[in-house]
Amino acid sequence: MAILSFVKPYERIARFKWGRFQGMMGPGVVIMIPLMHSGRKVNTQIQVEDIPRQTNITKDNAAIDIDFLVFLRVMVEHAERAVLEVEDYRTAVRGLATTTLRAVVGEMNLDDVLSQRERINNSIREKLDSETERWGIKVTNVEIREIEPPRDIQEAMNRQMSAERIRRAVVTEAEGTRTAAVTVADGDKQAAILKAEGQRQAEILTAEGDQQAAVLRADGFSNALDKIHSVARNIDANTLSLQYFDTLKELGAGDSTKFIFPMEFTNMLTPFLKMATGSDDGNGDS
Repeated sequence: MAILSFVKPYERIARFKWGRFQGMMGPGVVIMIPLMHSGRKVNTQIQVEDIPRQTNITKDNAAIDIDFLVFLRVMVEHAERAVLEVEDYRTAVRGLATTTLRAVVGEMNLDDVLSQRERINNSIREKLDSETERWGIKVTNVEIREIEPPRDIQEAMNRQMSAERIRRAVVTEAEGTRTAAVTVADGDKQAAILKAEGQRQAEILTAEGDQQAAVLRADGFSNALDKIHSVARNIDANTLSLQYFDTLKELGAGDSTKFIFPMEFTNMLTPFLKMATGSDDGNGDS
């Protein structure tokens, strides 16, 4: 009596007839006749293998514990290799991943192991993928889940991180203080510039005002002198003499008994003397 085996879309079944491999069957219904046929199913989905934590020795002889995950799948086009080439491909991948991790970590210093996790992931993936290809297995990704250094190294790292945080805080505070000082200095500088500019403008305006006032005063003096000159040109000697007589009259009204007159003063009286002389002569003739 035949047995019907239902193969899912992500599965394949390796069918053997009288112990001879016939090929990978599925998906769909696969007929299996007892005693004549035997089969083994293979899952072609991506599978995750959890590699347990193990102690690894770095290049600088530091013991470090690492556990990681391996993502793999059976390639559909080479699914028969996962059946014919290896008894249990999942167990084989776990063992190979363990030895590969030790080889990769052994070539790196502790600081590199702690800081270059992505590099370790890629290196393990490449080495695993090149080895598992002959089994029809494709390693798609490797992810380190946890790295735990020894306690003394962890304590030293904690002290280092604490010192680094303190250093960054001091640097940040110093930069803030410097920035504040620069800002204040810039403000003082701008204020001084504005103050100096204001004083300069005020001095310029004051100087311009003084200049304009001096010009106006000079114009006033010039106009006054022009008027005096124009009036003085029309004054004759007799008018000036009369002014001198008024002056003598005012002097005579004072208490002084002695006066000093310049020579020009007598010259100014000459016309009046001539007029007086001429008048007297006329009276004698009559």
